Amino acid sequence: MGSKKMGRPTDSPKVNDIKVRIDDATNKKLLEYCKQNNITKAEAIRQGIHLLLK
Repeated sequence: MGSKKMGRPTDSPKVNDIKVRIDDATNKKLLEYCKQNNITKAEAIRQGIHLLLK
């Protein structure tokens, strides 16, 4: 019997993984944005993708 990974229940599970390479200046800006908005890098990138798609 396989054991399923347990996490928080969600209507939108995050099962897709993306890796990107960014330069130091972009990373610094991303970290500053995340700190100011109290969000993770992943959430900031998700928000950025949604802005691009508007």
